[in-house]
Amino acid sequence: MRTYYCLSLFIWTYMFHTVDAIPLEEKASRDLPSKRVVDLTKDDSKMLHRTKRGWMWNQFFLLEEYTGTDTQYVGKLHTDQDKGDGNLKYILTGDGAGSLFVIDENTGDIHAAKKLDREEKSLYILRAKAIDRKTGRQVEPESEFIIKIHDINDNEPKFTKDLYTASVPEMSGVGTSVIQVTATDADDANYGNSAKVVYSILQGQPYFSVDPESGIIRTALPDMSRENREQYQVVIQAKDMGGQMGGLSGTTTVNITLTDVNNNPPRFPQSTYQFNSPESVPLGTHVGRIKADDPDVGENAEMEYSIAEGDGTDMFDVITDKDTQEGIITVKQNLDFESKMLYTLRVDASNTHPDPRFLHLGPFKDTAVVKISVEDIDEPPVFSKLYYLIEVDEDVKEGSIIGQVTAYDPDAMNNLIKYAIDRHTDMDRIFSIHSENGSIFTLKPLDRESSPWHNITITATEINNSKQSSHIPVFIRILDINDHAPEFAMYYETFVCENAKPGQLIQTVSVMDRDDPPRGHKFFFEPVPEFPLNPNFTIVDNKDNTAGIMTRKDGYSRNKMSTYLLPILIFDNDYPIQSSTGTLTIRVCACDSQGNMQSCNAEALVLSAGLSTGALIAILLCIIILLVLVVLFAALKRQRKKEPLIISKDDVRDNIVTYNDEGGGEEDTQAFDIGTLRNPEAREDSKLRRDVMPETIFQIRRTVPLWENIDVQDFIHRRLKENDSDPSAPPYDSLATYAYEGNDSIADSLSSLESLTADCNQDYDYLSDWGPRFKKLADMYGGDDSDRD
Repeated sequence: MRTYYCLSLFIWTYMFHTVDAIPLEEKASRDLPSKRVVDLTKDDSKMLHRTKRGWMWNQFFLLEEYTGTDTQYVGKLHTDQDKGDGNLKYILTGDGAGSLFVIDENTGDIHAAKKLDREEKSLYILRAKAIDRKTGRQVEPESEFIIKIHDINDNEPKFTKDLYTASVPEMSGVGTSVIQVTATDADDANYGNSAKVVYSILQGQPYFSVDPESGIIRTALPDMSRENREQYQVVIQAKDMGGQMGGLSGTTTVNITLTDVNNNPPRFPQSTYQFNSPESVPLGTHVGRIKADDPDVGENAEMEYSIAEGDGTDMFDVITDKDTQEGIITVKQNLDFESKMLYTLRVDASNTHPDPRFLHLGPFKDTAVVKISVEDIDEPPVFSKLYYLIEVDEDVKEGSIIGQVTAYDPDAMNNLIKYAIDRHTDMDRIFSIHSENGSIFTLKPLDRESSPWHNITITATEINNSKQSSHIPVFIRILDINDHAPEFAMYYETFVCENAKPGQLIQTVSVMDRDDPPRGHKFFFEPVPEFPLNPNFTIVDNKDNTAGIMTRKDGYSRNKMSTYLLPILIFDNDYPIQSSTGTLTIRVCACDSQGNMQSCNAEALVLSAGLSTGALIAILLCIIILLVLVVLFAALKRQRKKEPLIISKDDVRDNIVTYNDEGGGEEDTQAFDIGTLRNPEAREDSKLRRDVMPETIFQIRRTVPLWENIDVQDFIHRRLKENDSDPSAPPYDSLATYAYEGNDSIADSLSSLESLTADCNQDYDYLSDWGPRFKKLADMYGGDDSDRD
């Protein structure tokens, strides 16, 4: 509190001295160069005149962060028009007027109502005017003035980062720049030392130092080694007031990492390495790994291994594992225990990225001795070749030896070996092998055309140890023998025009041969010996394995001969000569003037001469018309009016009308044929019902005639049974007559069939008593005798 009080007293003294020593207009002009506190007027003659001002100020500056109990006095507005009688009223407008700054309207005194912060706003522009309370007029023009806030040291320096991260190479010299830190102070840098910052190091000595003005951190010790210590934490302080007592301060932390440089050579942890390897390992097998240590990291620790010298430089190789930085010893050539049992190598490990600045420290490589012992194992037999190629003629006899394979035991014991063919490679069992000497011979005939190559696998196995075996491929090539005759390459459809001229080429034929002679194919064409001279066609050998067929006469006729057969003798020039006869079918066709085929059938010639297309269409139309007429006639016949059963009442001719059919009514006599009952054989015609069109035509079962020497009653019962048990019977009323009335009828027969043979007249009057259904019969038979006659 004492410090702030003395500082306030000093500022107040300075301000009063400034107010007394400097004119009011000059102070305002200095504080705000862009605002001149003068009133200028312009007359018609463009002359500028200074107007006398009656305003007076006592204060223009104000301290920030005022902590007093009363309001802070800013200054006083006064005009020479104020007589002190209270007639004038002072009004304040502008930045913070009424909220931050208040004015006594009677005296013109201005006070700060709140605590101000220069860092928020350092300058306030206000306007003041004085008015007459009675008239409301301004006694002075409105004037602008400035209140400037003076700074105090109330803000500590702040770094741009709370935590800095930096790195510097190890082994760097003293004074090597690491990083620059920066702190800022929000106080006014133009007023005192409140914003003057000084840097110092609180933690990190004696390894690093900091420049007090720039904030640059530098190394303070020489040859710092990353391998000894890699991380450092440095605390930097920034203090204002030039670092003097009472200044405010802030701190930050800087993490510094020493980066690696290649200042360490690789070193093997041991001088000699010992490895064992079986003699049967394949090429490229890893025998062992060696590794040299390098305290450096990254590419500075990368190294490369190489074989410097030794008796195994041709047998082994060393490669570098980039991920683990190890040297891998691999087998370069096949090992043989019987030839050499121990190999010695000298292996170098050297850095791939040496740093020239540290070459004076010594060579950046190291050497180790590697000894490799070869172990003896029981090895499988070894063939004398990697593969065998055997050529044999396809006409070789069965059982002939075509080749031989040989294998030996590489071990010192030299065990006996037996040979065999892998039957998975010879499923047809065409070949076999002697188990003792490896001779291969045939079991079946060979045919190059079906299989020109045979690839088999031979197995060699030790007799004493069947697990030790080897395999070798044997390629057998079948050599060609001329055992196939040439033949046409394709089926030829050849034709000759009727208007052909002699010497015209009508076909070119080519042939094929399944054989494959070493000098290539050569074919010849000739007529067969039976027909050395063909009167119709000529065979011309083109000497290029093709032949041309030429016409020999002028014109051909389809009517006389529609097809010609031309036999051609074909033979090759290999040994033994093979020949065949191919027959070429040549049809005679009609052609246009350009020789294009139009028709080759003799029937087409006859039809074209008989009927034209128009005639065929006319015949077809006539047939259609006749069919339509037949259909119409059938339809009209079905619509013809039916003739009644009884034409006249006087017609008393004998008629039998049955009423057991519910189809067409009592006058429908077309539903069945009455003659069926008269002649039972007519029933066997299996007539269908004529009044109903069945949807499906059922197959009527044929039965053996039963009416020969049989009772009619028995016939009806059998027919009834057949209809009831027939599964194909239609679902409608079919023809089934039941006209037999039986024996000993009380009412006797109503039929008049026997009336002509009766001795006396019968009385039919009782028919009238049977009801209306028998009325017609009563009228017919119950009338007068004259009517009956």
